[in-house]
Amino acid sequence: MAQEEALARGIELFNNRRYFECHEVWEELWTPERGPRRLFLQALIHFAVALYHRERGNPVGAIRQLRKGLHKLSASLPACEGLDTASLHTAGQAILASLEAGSGPRDYPLIHPAETTARTS
Repeated sequence: MAQEEALARGIELFNNRRYFECHEVWEELWTPERGPRRLFLQALIHFAVALYHRERGNPVGAIRQLRKGLHKLSASLPACEGLDTASLHTAGQAILASLEAGSGPRDYPLIHPAETTARTS
């Protein structure tokens, strides 16, 4: 699978809440990568793993992964590779705050093209 196709496939899986599969697709892209793109892909992977942990009832793991993802994604704001990273970052912050407060967030973040502003489903 070409890099652009793999990134798009990962986004499709992420937006359909298939976080484990999404993580697997993106990890194949991330492994050989070097430089800023590696950090960007790693941020996306952290988000997917965090949401997987959240769905599996592991808030500690979700919090840990979200913190890592937010930190790494901050280097790619407000957009990267045609994606609206600012809205993903904002949604991640809201989920993190909710998890840290001990409540389960109701929204699921979505990854959108940079020109859209929708944040959750």
